[in-house]
Amino acid sequence: MKLHNRDVRTDVRELGALVGDVLAAQASTEAYETVETLRNAAIDYRRGDAEDRAALHEAVDDLSTTREEVVARAFTTYFELINLAEERERVRAVRNADDGSALHDSFDATIAEFAEAGVDADELEELLADVLIEPTFTAHPTEARRSTVKSKLRSIANHLGELDERNLTDRERRAVWRDVTAEVTSLWGTRQVRQRAPEPEDEARNVQWYLENTLFDVVGDAYEEFEETISKEYDDVDCPKLFEFRSWAGSDRDGNPFVTPEVTDETLERQREVAVEKYRDRCKRLSAVLSQDGERYAAGDALARSLAADAERFPTVVEEARERYPDEPYRQKLRLMRERLDRVNDVRPGEYPDGDAFLDDLDVIAESLREDGQESVLESFVEPFRRQVDTFGLTLASLDLRDHRENHTEAVAEAVAVEGVDYEGMSEDERVDFLTEAILQNEPVVDVDEPGDVSETTERVLRRFASFAEWQEEYGQQAIDTYCISMTEEPSHVLEVLFLADQVGVVSLPDHCAVDVVPLLETESALNGAERILGTLFENEAYATALDARGEVQEVMLGYSDSNKENGFLAANWDLYENQRRIARFCREEDVTLRLFHGRGGSISRGGGPMNEALLALPNETVTGQVKFTEQGEAIAEKYANPRIAERELEQMLDAQIRARKEANEEPVEDVPDRWVEAMEIMAPAARETYRDLLNTDGFVSYFEQATPISVVEDLNLGSRPASRSGERSVEDLRAIPWVFSWTQTRLILPGWYAIASGIDAYLDEVGEEEGMETLREMFDEWPFFRTTLDNASLALARTEPEIAAEYADLADDELRERFFPDLVAEYERGRELVLAISGRDQLLRREWLEESLDRRNPYVDPLNLLQANLLGRTHRTDEEERTLRLTVNGIAAGMKNTG
Repeated sequence: MKLHNRDVRTDVRELGALVGDVLAAQASTEAYETVETLRNAAIDYRRGDAEDRAALHEAVDDLSTTREEVVARAFTTYFELINLAEERERVRAVRNADDGSALHDSFDATIAEFAEAGVDADELEELLADVLIEPTFTAHPTEARRSTVKSKLRSIANHLGELDERNLTDRERRAVWRDVTAEVTSLWGTRQVRQRAPEPEDEARNVQWYLENTLFDVVGDAYEEFEETISKEYDDVDCPKLFEFRSWAGSDRDGNPFVTPEVTDETLERQREVAVEKYRDRCKRLSAVLSQDGERYAAGDALARSLAADAERFPTVVEEARERYPDEPYRQKLRLMRERLDRVNDVRPGEYPDGDAFLDDLDVIAESLREDGQESVLESFVEPFRRQVDTFGLTLASLDLRDHRENHTEAVAEAVAVEGVDYEGMSEDERVDFLTEAILQNEPVVDVDEPGDVSETTERVLRRFASFAEWQEEYGQQAIDTYCISMTEEPSHVLEVLFLADQVGVVSLPDHCAVDVVPLLETESALNGAERILGTLFENEAYATALDARGEVQEVMLGYSDSNKENGFLAANWDLYENQRRIARFCREEDVTLRLFHGRGGSISRGGGPMNEALLALPNETVTGQVKFTEQGEAIAEKYANPRIAERELEQMLDAQIRARKEANEEPVEDVPDRWVEAMEIMAPAARETYRDLLNTDGFVSYFEQATPISVVEDLNLGSRPASRSGERSVEDLRAIPWVFSWTQTRLILPGWYAIASGIDAYLDEVGEEEGMETLREMFDEWPFFRTTLDNASLALARTEPEIAAEYADLADDELRERFFPDLVAEYERGRELVLAISGRDQLLRREWLEESLDRRNPYVDPLNLLQANLLGRTHRTDEEERTLRLTVNGIAAGMKNTG
């Protein structure tokens, strides 16, 4: 059966032509011809029909200031629409493969494989019971597009889906295409670049959009697919809760002074309002279905008891429900459930205290339907609803709090100084002892509400903790129950947060601990000191008691971004791998369940790449079944904007995690041959040394400033928090996102591959070329960690264009250019050569569709790069030129499908 009416070439061709038509109509025919001249000049060089880019350079140099803006807008608009065409092609691929049972890494294939391998029902249930996947949406500023632009693009995407999947008459097709034309025309007239930085509330609403408009509905469908898949091979295997969504948007205070308690409170309230409204709507829809006649279908005992309890709670409402729905017990119950939902944000009593209480009522309905033999009604209408409530509760997404450890230390020191305690003058051991005694004693040490004369930092921290207790009382513990500590280096940094939580009643040992305190290990010293930090905590009487109250589960967050920026790609990946193993082994010895929280970014250098491959590449020791990872920026839009793609993402995550968990059960300690470890222990330090030598070379920061658009990126209003931590210009101080974003703009994606060649060459020099290459190829073929690392580096190498990067290098002082750029290109070329030799492939990209995508995009990104470099080279730019320059940043980000 033919599922689709179009293909990606049709979409690209027609959308590209539409951009041209709109350009000619809204600007001029001459503007259209200018864009065509640039496009054709770029294509001629890429195809080999021109010896160099002289014609393209000449065309860019001849642009007037006004025409520059039109060109930048035209190519930016083109990329935004082509991204939609490729999204639609991915939907086609998923649907066609699903229809033909040809999806790779699918849950369907995995269950069939398990059954064939003799995995019985009990073992499968145990595997599923272990799994809990927690995507955590962050507000990190890696999304260059305005929300207005994203809204228009989503509308166009919906129209493309209509043209592709519906059988339309010619008149209907023309009407849809007319709407597409109108949307693209409107998009052309819309400002692309933000004039103000988004506020934290904007970021929280952005995350909420995906939860509310895509994932909320997708979850029910996904579970239905999972259960149907399981039932093909197994009888009576229940599918437990597998996913839980979390968010930092509106609660992540690290480096962002604008995330106040008021912002967090507003986020929690708005999310609860969305969840309640969603459930009210579902109850009304379910009431239309559950119209069973009570005289023909007897209400189950549980339903009867529940209605009796409601009669005591809401006698007037019960009477009204009976009059409106006589002899319709299900409708009566649903009316009362709506009443309790209405009172969640009301001063009247009787509201649902949490999502579990609401789920209990749904379970009563489910049980009664099952007793009545109405399984089909239950499966089609009630079960998807139950899955939504089980996943989203009354919170939509649980919030994590986060702040930098220095702020907690300052707050504790100042707060206890008022009480005569010299915390600042204590050693680390003395601090641990003091905090332990303070946590265990019954009386509070400090007055959080009236701390006295303290700094602004301390006042903010204490006010947040006081609000923390209020939030849990108002919205429930599950709404906000995790506190992450950036740049954790010592056990006291964790105990400080536990102490502050104890002072406000969020913690009251030995029985009550309503927070997971999560150390974020980002630096080399913190990762290498993880066992010391955790060991001190696990042996500490106060912390051990808190851990016991939290079910002996310790969450540890790993920082991919700063680790990479500090150590380089290869060394950072190895450090993370080895330290994960050490942490996991240590936790197992201590009988503590480890939940790793992977702080991944969208780009390869920040831990990005296919999530399912990343999960399968984790060390077996770390795969406890529970896993948490960040989702941010353009990665959220790419994965969760389209419902079909979002469902596929969830399936791939589940497939990878259940496979990884099964392998971990069979081989708890991953068998990594000594020669592989020895190879990495030669490569990683050598790569780290090469990388740090580059960063520490005198003049490198100046070269980075001159040869990348970092000054523009910092001023782009990407997010609500500053681009650097202190405002200083240094690689150490610069946040990882603008660091990666700036290199990506120049097409020299240094953070994703630099020094990998130096590391590999150091190993080959040590053991010999022939023996070394044999071992490296063996590692690539048999070791998921090494294969995934090299595949990710390969992707960054494939997206690198040294000829384009040279245009930016020419902007630097001659002496700086000659000192740095040739070495960067040499490292790139050697890295490319080695990756191909080890992988045994002819091309860097192993996915044909990705190669086609890059081939499709490159000729169109080139003119934007040359225009951007041209603008950057001007000593004085007009306001119009500044706007165009910022627009080129958006366009290149859209063309590369990546920022930071």
